[in-house]
Amino acid sequence: MATITSALVKELRERTGAGMMDCKKALVNCDGDMDKAIDFLREKGLAAAAKKAGRIAAEGMVDCYVEGNVGVVVEINCETDFVANTDNFKALCRDYAKHIVVKAPATVEEMLAQPFYADETKTVNDLIGEATAAIGEKISLRRFARFEAKNGMVDTYSHMGGRIGVMVELAADEVTDEVKTMSHDLVMHIAAANPQFVRRDEVPSDNLAKEREVLTQQALNEGKPAKIVERMVEGRIEKYYKEVCLLEQPFVKDPDISVKKMLNGKCDVVRFVRFERGEGIEKRVNDLAADIAAEQAKMKK
Repeated sequence: MATITSALVKELRERTGAGMMDCKKALVNCDGDMDKAIDFLREKGLAAAAKKAGRIAAEGMVDCYVEGNVGVVVEINCETDFVANTDNFKALCRDYAKHIVVKAPATVEEMLAQPFYADETKTVNDLIGEATAAIGEKISLRRFARFEAKNGMVDTYSHMGGRIGVMVELAADEVTDEVKTMSHDLVMHIAAANPQFVRRDEVPSDNLAKEREVLTQQALNEGKPAKIVERMVEGRIEKYYKEVCLLEQPFVKDPDISVKKMLNGKCDVVRFVRFERGEGIEKRVNDLAADIAAEQAKMKK
C-alpha cells in the first residue's frame, strides 16, 4: 500500500482542481498512482466539477424544514435562477436539510465530511460533486442553522420561493393553537422587518458605541447645544433599539403594538435566524462589450 503524502494530495489537487478530501480518497483507491487517480476523479465527475470552482454561485435557494421539535434553514447556491427552479435542485436542498436534522453537524466543514444520512457510502461533499457534474453548474453549501426546541416549538417560513428563509425557536409551557398562530405571524414579521437581535441586552457594546458616536455627531452637526446633545442621543438610541430588536419592533400586522405585546406573555422568543439568498456574495456583472473585445483580441493572435 503506497503512502499517501500531503505533497501527493496537493499535486493531484493542483492538476485537477478537485477538493482535498476527494483527492486523498482518489489516491487511496488508486494506490498512489497519479494518472489513475486523475481518471478516478474524472469518472466520478469531480474533476469536471472542480473546473467550475472559479464561478460565482449567488443564486439558489434557502430551504426551510421542520421535523418534530427540530428545524433547519439551509442555503444552497448555484449559478443561475434557471437551475434553482428545477425539481432536481429543490430535491437536493431538501436532502441536505434532512441530513442536518438527522446528523446535527456543527459546521459546514463538518457536514461536508459526514456520510450522507440516506446513503452512508457517500459523503455530503461527494453528493455536491456529483450534483455539480450532473447539473453543469457550481453547487455550494453556504450555511445552515439548526434549532432544537427543549420546551416549546420551532417554526420556519420561506418567502418568495426560497429567497428568504426564517426560523424561530419559541419557549412555551404549552404549544397551543394560539401559540402556533403567533409563531406563524412572528416568522413572517422577521422576514419583512429584518431584525438583528431578539432583545436589547443582545446588542453588542461596540454596536452601541458606534451608534452613539454617529448620533452625537449628527446632533452636533444640526447645531444643537452640547448640553442637550446627550439627552437627544439617548432618545435616538431608544429608537435604534426599536429598529434592530425583534421584541421592540412595531408588529408588521399592527404597527400600534410591539412584537412583545403581540406575544402577550403566551410564549417567549429564544432565538431566530434570517437568511437571504446570496446576501454578501459579490455577483459577477457581465460586460458584453468587453467580452466581445476580448474574443476579437484572441482571434487576432
